[in-house]
Amino acid sequence: MKKKYLISGATIINEGRAFIGSVLINNGLIKLVAEGIFPPDGIEGVEGAEIIDAEGKWLIPGVIDDQVHFREPGLTHKGDLFTESRAAVAGGVTSYMEMPNTVPNTLTQELLEQKYRMASEKSLANYSFYMGASNDNLSEIVKTDPRTVCGVKVFMGASTGNMLVDRQETLEGIFKHSPSLVAVHCEDEETIRSNTNIYRDRYGELVPVSAHPKIRSREACLKSSTLAVELASKYNTRLHILHLSTSDELSLLSNQPSNGSKRITAEVCVHHLWFSDEDYARLGSAIKWNPAIKTAGDRDALLKALLDGRIDVVATDHAPHTIEEKGRSYFACPSGGPLVQHSLVAMLELSHEEKILPAKVIEKMSHAPARIFGIDRRGFIRQGYHADLVLVDPDAPWTVSTDNILYKCGWSPFEGQTFHSRITHTFVGGHLAWHNDRFDESHLGERLLFNR
Repeated sequence: MKKKYLISGATIINEGRAFIGSVLINNGLIKLVAEGIFPPDGIEGVEGAEIIDAEGKWLIPGVIDDQVHFREPGLTHKGDLFTESRAAVAGGVTSYMEMPNTVPNTLTQELLEQKYRMASEKSLANYSFYMGASNDNLSEIVKTDPRTVCGVKVFMGASTGNMLVDRQETLEGIFKHSPSLVAVHCEDEETIRSNTNIYRDRYGELVPVSAHPKIRSREACLKSSTLAVELASKYNTRLHILHLSTSDELSLLSNQPSNGSKRITAEVCVHHLWFSDEDYARLGSAIKWNPAIKTAGDRDALLKALLDGRIDVVATDHAPHTIEEKGRSYFACPSGGPLVQHSLVAMLELSHEEKILPAKVIEKMSHAPARIFGIDRRGFIRQGYHADLVLVDPDAPWTVSTDNILYKCGWSPFEGQTFHSRITHTFVGGHLAWHNDRFDESHLGERLLFNR
């Protein structure tokens, strides 16, 4: 049995509103949401509850990250379901959806269920796993249960791993027959190979990391995203475009509200909203991601599209590698970096800089993922919903350092960055999993379910 809690006097930020209120949690669920500050005798059923005085803090629904790479199985020297889910919870991420380019690649229903079993034994956050696509596993894709699996992941451009889907016939089959949402990584492989040859001829193996956005170019992104939208429109596929990185692609998107009727939705990742190509000189391969971080103009256009509704979700593409791996030369250095511990505070820092309202951050990181994926009773502070909740102190500055980084890889592109907001409490399914910089691992997260 999970403990009962009364969170009293918080500034509740939820569904576009901010108000002083209290929330009663019992047996993992939100039992009551009420305006005002309540003493123990002010709410029916509060007997025996532990009272948390949240005056001065923000209470928000837990972040739902729809794109992470936690590296298990097969790549656990970089990260694993235990370590990375802990880092996520410390950062206010209560649910995640993990990618299939582990080892082995998640290309069969049997391998998919093996990942769910592993998570059930060690993940502190709630979880779901994408079914992977390849050029020859359509027969497995069509078996995917949309009620218990977040979606089907298609790499329409090679990334970390070996799951490139580049046959037109295969793509047509996936977009036509997938029983679930199709999430796509869009970069045209032919364009990337051509650009790679140009830069290899110029520099040999010593290509500077600043060339990354030229090799994995805006043209490669637009060509692939355009194809994905064309296929989705042809087959009425429920399409979700991951990690947009260019202003060019925004013309493909609609600012229709991200509810059940919007068939093509899009995501932007924190690093594409935070960094630009000017940062390669300072950070080098620490910000080498696929798709590449591009210009300040792209970064600003992505934020504008997030605000006007063309982009629906903010996620991380959390993809840890060891420091040794990231220190290699350009072609030997893998793309990706760790982010889940710092995604929420980074977005709230943009709010502190008056670039985005706190309520909009919550909309894009909690509400919208819940709606877009149809997640059952999560992503909102509502009576009867799972108590995935986060308390934030909006005025408690701290600086990222190796002493407080929780990723297994032990580093972050945000090292040295001071954030004004701090995560003080994280509830996962009503269990206080993170408080006062400590974990309580006596309860684990749950498998996400979907109303589809």
